[in-house]
Amino acid sequence: MEAVQVTDGIFWVGAIDWNIRNFHGYSTSMGSTYNAYLITGEKNILIDTVKRPFFEEMVSRIGSVMDPQKIDIIVSNHTEMDHSSSLPLMQELTGATVLASRMGVEGLRLHFPQLRTEMVKDGQEIKLGTKTLKFIDTPMLHWPDSMFTYVEEDKVLFSMDAFGQHYATTKRFDDEVDQDVLYQEAAKYYANIILLFNSQVERTIQKAKDIDIKIIATSHGVIWCKNLGRIFELYSQWSSSRTKEKAVVVYDTMWNSTRIMAEEIAEGIASEGVEVRVMKLGETDRSEVMKEVLDSRAVVIGSPTLNNNLFPSVADMIYYLRGLRPTNRIGAVFGSYGWAGGAVKMAQDLLKGSGLELPMEPYQVRFVPQEEERRKCREFGRTIGLKIKEKSSG
Repeated sequence: MEAVQVTDGIFWVGAIDWNIRNFHGYSTSMGSTYNAYLITGEKNILIDTVKRPFFEEMVSRIGSVMDPQKIDIIVSNHTEMDHSSSLPLMQELTGATVLASRMGVEGLRLHFPQLRTEMVKDGQEIKLGTKTLKFIDTPMLHWPDSMFTYVEEDKVLFSMDAFGQHYATTKRFDDEVDQDVLYQEAAKYYANIILLFNSQVERTIQKAKDIDIKIIATSHGVIWCKNLGRIFELYSQWSSSRTKEKAVVVYDTMWNSTRIMAEEIAEGIASEGVEVRVMKLGETDRSEVMKEVLDSRAVVIGSPTLNNNLFPSVADMIYYLRGLRPTNRIGAVFGSYGWAGGAVKMAQDLLKGSGLELPMEPYQVRFVPQEEERRKCREFGRTIGLKIKEKSSG
């Protein structure tokens, strides 16, 4: 397999995972890549490795440029196993020392006790032959150990998991792929991996503004070489929770009562001129819901009651949402029940820890919504639409 040149003396030597469809709970319908990079010169440097099953693919790509055994230094920007699990094999092959942040060294030693590691500090610069590497700590973006590596001479930023996409493609650069797919996958990636760490993203963007960057070499997906300004602007928008007049109505249903409510509520929201996206769990993965939440000002959740509890798919969605904490958004709850309720109150209580604002009392219907109850659903939706617009102007 062949390496792909990024710029003079820098090559992509990663792996393409066409088949992965679930990345710790995040649906990856487009597959993914595990990006590693080779810097050649007086000293040969490998930036990160790949998931262990793809080790041979990475070595083959390195071998298309140089003898893999002649690598002098390995940089580990992040300890997570999709980037680090080939480190022991790579060190055995090359004898190279592994450089990592303080937390990175700690994590690597706990994963691989036999690994020889050396700590680098935030802001530290190391001259390796003709290349100067600068290390920039980016804690909680998205692990405590995360860091960027910057090559001063080539103005290349190796950004680890920031600015990435789970997107398997034979194309390596942002201007070579379908732009709609690229930005949809970048948004989905942010919503499901980075969203919780908004404050860290804002600090990282400020750090990046002090650096002259021509290329962002990510750890997943394509490399940014043409549209750096656009992805920086999107990260700034997403991290500051700038949303639009839009609501996501997400629900599941047993005998269609909650579906009827969801559609009537959506009609009420839309009557105020607000964009609405209606998504049924079961047919829609939770990570796709989060992609829509990213630019929405309201999240409206509906559940039937099952065994005096939330419907399982709705409970799963709420817990997933709580983990990502989409702040500066309105939340609202609705649902249906038969002989005894419970789901709606549970949903409301759980959402109190989600980061959403809950300005409205929930609305629930017993058994099948009739015309009067449908009217109340539309009114419930209309109120949500008005609150979205008030939030926009306020």
